[in-house]
Amino acid sequence: MIPTESHFEIRIAQGEQDLRAAQRLRYQVFVQELGGDGPLVDHKERFELDEFDPYFDHLILVDKTRDASGLEYVVGVYRMLTGAAAQKTGRFYSEGEYDLAALRGCGRSLLELGRSCVHPDFRGGMALHLLWNGVADYVAKHRIEVLFGVASFHGTDVQKLAGPLSYLHHHHLAPPDLRVSTRRDSYQSMNLQSAASIDRGQAMRAIPGLIKAYLRLGGFVGDGAFVDHAFNTTDVCLVLDTARLSARQRAQYVRAEAS
Repeated sequence: MIPTESHFEIRIAQGEQDLRAAQRLRYQVFVQELGGDGPLVDHKERFELDEFDPYFDHLILVDKTRDASGLEYVVGVYRMLTGAAAQKTGRFYSEGEYDLAALRGCGRSLLELGRSCVHPDFRGGMALHLLWNGVADYVAKHRIEVLFGVASFHGTDVQKLAGPLSYLHHHHLAPPDLRVSTRRDSYQSMNLQSAASIDRGQAMRAIPGLIKAYLRLGGFVGDGAFVDHAFNTTDVCLVLDTARLSARQRAQYVRAEAS
C-alpha cells in the first residue's frame, strides 16, 4: 500500500520513547547503512546518540500505521538547536568541525539542523517534504533568520569526491558575511579542480539529495570540508539565509506562522 499524507504525523519528540525511536532510526541509517560510529553509540540496543541530544529539539515523522508500542514508528528525523539553546551547551554541534565565528557575529537568530535521515522505505516520496514543512513551521515559530548545519557525502576518500566538492566551492560558496570555515586543524580544501575542468552533470549526480535540496532553496556551503572518519563521511557546512529566499521558495518552505 502506498502511504498517503494522512498516514503521517510530524511533531517534536515528546518523552523518552519518541527520542529512543528517533535514535533507533538514526542507528539504522548512520551506523548500519553508512558505517558510522561514536563514543556513545549503543550497538547492543541499536541507538545512535551523543551528548548533544538532551539539548536539541527532535523533529520526528511518524508513520501512524506502524505499531506505536515499538520503536519502529519513527520514519524521519531532524535534529534542531536554536542559538538560545546552544548557550546551555556552550557550543553548537557543528563547532566540532567548523569555525562559526561569521554566524555567531552576524547578530541574527540561528538554527542548527542535523542528523537528518529518512527510513529507506520512505525515500523518494513525501517524507522529506513533510520534514521540511515541519522545519518551516519551527523556523516561523522561533523567528529564525539563518539555518545551518553539517551535511555529508558518504566515504572519506576526498579525491573520489573532487568533482562535487569543487563544484560546490566554485558555484555555491557562502558570501563573506556568512562564510564559516573548517577548523584550521582539520581543514580540507574543496577547491580540488578548476571550475572549467568540472563535469557539471557528473558532479551534480554525486551530490546527495539533501544537499541539492538546500542548494535549490538558495543555500550556500562554507569554506572547506571536514573528513569525519568516525562516521565514514566527508562533511560540508550548509548555510541558508531566509532573507535571501525567493517568493516561490518562501511560500513553499517558510510558511507564515498561523495566527
